[in-house]
Amino acid sequence: MSQLHSRLTSIMSIALVLFLLGLILLIGVLGKELSAYVKENISFSIVLKDALSTTEIKKMQKQLDALPYIKSTTYISKEQAAKELEEELGENPETFLGFNPLQASIEVKLHSEYANPDSLQHIEKAIKNYTTVSDLLYRKDMMQMVNENVKQVSLILLTLAVILMAISFVLISNTIRLLIYSKRFLIHTMKLVGATAGFIRRPFIWYNLVSGFFASILAILMLTGALYYLQNELDGFIRLLDFRTLFFVFAGVLVMGILLSTVATVFAVNKYLRMNVDKLYNI
Repeated sequence: MSQLHSRLTSIMSIALVLFLLGLILLIGVLGKELSAYVKENISFSIVLKDALSTTEIKKMQKQLDALPYIKSTTYISKEQAAKELEEELGENPETFLGFNPLQASIEVKLHSEYANPDSLQHIEKAIKNYTTVSDLLYRKDMMQMVNENVKQVSLILLTLAVILMAISFVLISNTIRLLIYSKRFLIHTMKLVGATAGFIRRPFIWYNLVSGFFASILAILMLTGALYYLQNELDGFIRLLDFRTLFFVFAGVLVMGILLSTVATVFAVNKYLRMNVDKLYNI
């Protein structure tokens, strides 16, 4: 009964640590997906020259859609631009000017990997070479701010992940070491009868490997519950994560649970394998 209690306690302790590691993984993935979502929704406008025919505009839009760095394009006519401005200002510019001063444009959204200041410089030069383009408008400061914030958040998450990984190994190692502590004399007895180090380690590794597996499953269930709760609180939250991403996160938790438990077991058993009998009584 006490052995079952010890095993359950060990599984719960390891599961909680793996749950925290899984949360860091999820936050890292969410941060990446969110930054990609933000970058791909920062658009810039290609202002077109006046007197362009519908055929010329459609031809240019088709050429733009074929470029590898462009995700989508939307044509905005002079009339549509005036209507949007009227909605913002509450008054149509034609009313007091007598004509529509706005120009037709194509709104462009980039793929996230190209939505950075360096790539935009090359894209700007390429687009301005089109004879149909009058000007190109985008918020350089906003683009730079988004990229800087993404870098800072990524660095913080990476640091947290490394620190938490180290803490996790120490906690799991201590949990397993306490379990093996009660078996230290059994290890010594097996040494005395000529058992090899590999033979002695094997049952301990298998025992804690199974514990690590069940702890990982428990941690995955806890993460699933946390995601379900967040989805109920934040509508549309789960759309940032696809099945493939969740699979890799859960697989990562499973691998870490088994790997950390196995490595911690080897270290803990090796400690008692190297220890002489006098020290076994003094610790």
